[in-house]
Amino acid sequence: MKKTNIRELTKISICIALLCISSYISFPIPFSAAPITAQTIIINMIALILTPRQSIVSVAIYILLGICGLPVFSGGTAGIGRLLGPTGGFIIGFLISAPLISLLKGKKDSILRYLLATIFVGMPVLYAFGTAFMCITQKMNVIAALSAAVIPFIFGDVLKCIAGSYLALALNKVLKKSV
Repeated sequence: MKKTNIRELTKISICIALLCISSYISFPIPFSAAPITAQTIIINMIALILTPRQSIVSVAIYILLGICGLPVFSGGTAGIGRLLGPTGGFIIGFLISAPLISLLKGKKDSILRYLLATIFVGMPVLYAFGTAFMCITQKMNVIAALSAAVIPFIFGDVLKCIAGSYLALALNKVLKKSV
């Protein structure tokens, strides 16, 4: 078993803190239970600067903090009810999309690869989990759930994928220099 060093633990801790902070950058919209948040930028960044194992640990700890009652979910909310509610699918989707993006990012830093992984793998995974939970919890059909939780967010999410990818590219350059 590989030993985790202080540098890795620090990166993981900072990523968890950034994800918690990004949850407070939240804007409710009248036609959806899902708010606009900065979480997508940070989830993409986490996936692109950490290994798959580190990214799943970061997101799992974030979720556990929220379940334990710390107000780290969107809008400063907490509790198991958030995971079981209409937007819980997005939170669970973070746990799946982050390591998938991390696996697909490749060994070499490439903005094109980052964008392809975040836009064409990460976002569809989030949308699938978010839509499923919205259908179940809100008793919506798939079209209604997509209309409420996905379609209005696509353009902004693509912009957030671009921002997260460029941030990760810059951070990876800095992190490699400091080794």
